[in-house]
Amino acid sequence: RDDSAFYLQNIYQLLANPNVYDAFNPPPVITPPAFSPPRYAVWVNSLWFLSLAISLTSALLATLLHQWTRRYVTITQPIQCSPQKRARIRAFFADGIDECGLPWVIEALPTLLHLSLSLFLAGLLIFLFNVNQTAFNAVLVWVALFVGVYACITFMPIFRHDSPFYSPLSSAAWFLYAGTLYAVFRVLSSVPGSRDNFRDLKDRYRGWVLGGVEK
Repeated sequence: RDDSAFYLQNIYQLLANPNVYDAFNPPPVITPPAFSPPRYAVWVNSLWFLSLAISLTSALLATLLHQWTRRYVTITQPIQCSPQKRARIRAFFADGIDECGLPWVIEALPTLLHLSLSLFLAGLLIFLFNVNQTAFNAVLVWVALFVGVYACITFMPIFRHDSPFYSPLSSAAWFLYAGTLYAVFRVLSSVPGSRDNFRDLKDRYRGWVLGGVEK
């Protein structure tokens, strides 16, 4: 489209001034400038293609986890086996699951999906900001509402320990919150005259850091 507009503009200039050039003085051959995409388009395509790659990776990982689960159930619960043998097989594979970090792989699946959605929404906001302000404002309101709800879900386990809501960032928020308070009370407990007042709080948040959210 840029090339067509460039040539049409030059044709218009030639037609508007037909006496400038003649058979002995032909117009010079001109070429359009090299195409250079706007910076926002590069950002939008980068974020969207990265989001697509992460979502496809998540789909593949979900398929693999489903296959691994079916294989685990088939091997650890054979039909023609005694309960004692089933227990031994299950214990054997339970050690492998813990040592190979399968729970971490399971936790990584929703994390990748959340990351993919975040990248897509970021690219969408950049795109709409440079295209149409009304559409950008409408989508921004919904994204802001979504971010607020997601933040509440993330931080809720910190302030309400019986909360069933949880996000992949809850563990990081928990360690940041507990680690910051532990460092603060550790410094305060070293001050002469206030050591006993903050020692219990220091030990409490130290246990929170070492134990994690589940503890």
